[in-house]
Amino acid sequence: MSFIETDEQKSLRQAVAALASKYPYLDYVLPKARNHEPLRELWDEAGKLGFLGVNLPEEYGGGGAGMYELALVMEELAAQGAGLLLMVVSPAICGTIITRYGTEEQKREWLTKLADGSATMVFGITEPDAGSNSHQITTTARRDGGDWILNGRKVYISGVDQAEAVLIVARTEDHRTGKLKPALFIVPTDAPGFEKTAQEMDIIEPDTQFTLFLDDVRLPATALVGSEDAALMQLFAGLNPERIMGAAMAVGMGRYALDRAVAYARERTVWKTPIGAHQGIAHPLAQAKVEVELAKLMMQKAAVLYDTGDEMGAAEAANMAKYAAGEASIKALDQAVQTHGGAGLTKEVGLASMLAAARIARIAPVSREMVLNFVAQHSLGLPKSY
Repeated sequence: MSFIETDEQKSLRQAVAALASKYPYLDYVLPKARNHEPLRELWDEAGKLGFLGVNLPEEYGGGGAGMYELALVMEELAAQGAGLLLMVVSPAICGTIITRYGTEEQKREWLTKLADGSATMVFGITEPDAGSNSHQITTTARRDGGDWILNGRKVYISGVDQAEAVLIVARTEDHRTGKLKPALFIVPTDAPGFEKTAQEMDIIEPDTQFTLFLDDVRLPATALVGSEDAALMQLFAGLNPERIMGAAMAVGMGRYALDRAVAYARERTVWKTPIGAHQGIAHPLAQAKVEVELAKLMMQKAAVLYDTGDEMGAAEAANMAKYAAGEASIKALDQAVQTHGGAGLTKEVGLASMLAAARIARIAPVSREMVLNFVAQHSLGLPKSY
């Protein structure tokens, strides 16, 4: 792993930053978020420029790069307040799983559209009674002739109103053991028996969360992704990219907050001195900078390990990166609000609303407590606690 990015990666950063600068947080992103309107214009342009699918294979319209480059795109967008949440699920989770395990027909049908952003696929795993325990998922899939019939419920599914399909995690019955085991299905959002209900969240975000109801949703055999006997491994293939992308978004938000705070601290003068000259302001911002950069390094390490095929190393690093980035971004945003004083709580400045959104990083895509459980068990070798 090199700490010096290639010329291509540097150029990609510059190009993404240039795109994001056309969609300012205060003038574009925040008004959209307050109205719960997706960042459609930014998404479409990012897709046309090839940024959304940099990790997908070239033969299907992608950039042929890796998770490092996709995380780079997310970080640079978020660094200007314009992170795209659905990048986490559409090209990162769903695109990765279909690339690895999908049939040639599924790849041709979906990867090209995911790469240019002309179609979006979201991810449905969370259930009200399962929480972080994916082994307790109760959404079931049973065979009916050559078809599959799905029944169940999902919660906190992002962006279903923007998606053509949901990659649903269901469970099939193993007739040899009588046990239920996970399997992945591409479910069109217009399928009969598929219903979505918006969940009212108490945060300001462009993307809406949904509860999904699947009532005897009939799917053809071609809806199954990969093998019904290996879906747990297939499911995990999408979780490391999810954590890496979540970390990249949090790192970008932390950078955005620091940029805003530093600009204000340089200009705001009290008692004839810019407030940034005072250690009470400078030191907390410097500490936040250190912590954001450390989180970024772990995120980059996770992406490199993932791209080189080190699954276990990537899992450890991705969990650590997600934890570190979530904590660092919240601290940076909180200090940015504090630096602005009372102005930091105004609608005009717009930082307080982002602080609430950054709080998601401590909960999703996996809670910090479950990350600590992972590190305790797999990194430290301590007994499993759950």
